[in-house]
Amino acid sequence: MSTISLRIEFGGGLELLFSNKRQHTLTLSSAVPFDNNTKIAPDMLSGVETKPADVEYLLFYLRDILLQERPELFMEDKTVRPGILVLINNTDWELEGEGEYVLQNNDEIVFISTLHGG
Repeated sequence: MSTISLRIEFGGGLELLFSNKRQHTLTLSSAVPFDNNTKIAPDMLSGVETKPADVEYLLFYLRDILLQERPELFMEDKTVRPGILVLINNTDWELEGEGEYVLQNNDEIVFISTLHGG
C-alpha cells in the first residue's frame, strides 16, 4: 500500500494541544476509509469503502491520534473550529477546496489559531 509523508505545523497556541510540539512529520496511507475512521489499520482496508487521503481525514487523524486534550478546541463537526487558519503549502485552504483537498506527498499543512485570550 502506498503512503504519503506530510509536514504538519501548529501555531498560535494550538501546539499546546499537541504535546506542546509545533512541528510533526506524519506518514499516512494514500487510501483511507471513506467514513474517516482512524481506527482501521491500513492493512485492514480490504472490503472497506475508501477514498484518497484528504484534509478532512487528516483532521480526524490529528484529533484521534495526535491530540492530547480538549478536542473541542481543535474541531467542530467535521472541520476545524472557527478561528483556526489552515494553510496548505502556504495557501489558504479555502482556495484549495478545504477538506476535499487530496493530500500529496510532502505537503505542508499549517494550523494557526487566530483567537487570543483577553
